[in-house]
Amino acid sequence: MVRPPLTPAERDRGRRLGALLRTARGDRSPGEIAAASGVSLEALRKIESGRVPTPAFFTVAALARALDLPLDELAGALEGAGTALSA
Repeated sequence: MVRPPLTPAERDRGRRLGALLRTARGDRSPGEIAAASGVSLEALRKIESGRVPTPAFFTVAALARALDLPLDELAGALEGAGTALSA
C-alpha cells in the first residue's frame, strides 16, 4: 500500500501540533517529557519540529498525558488555527 503525499494543510497541522507541544512543555526538557511519555527523544524532537506531521494516535496520547493536556483540547486547538490551550 502506497501512502498518498500529505497535503499542505496536513503538513501545517503537523507544524502546529509541534508548536503546541513545545509550548505545553514549557521549562521542562525534551528528555524529561520523552521519559515521562515513553516516546523516544528523537521522535519527540521530530514531532516538535514538524518533521513528523502525522504521528500515531498513541504517540500523541502519551505526549498529551505527560504534558497534562486533555486530548479534546489538543484536537480542538489543531482544528481551529490560533486557538490557545488552557494548560
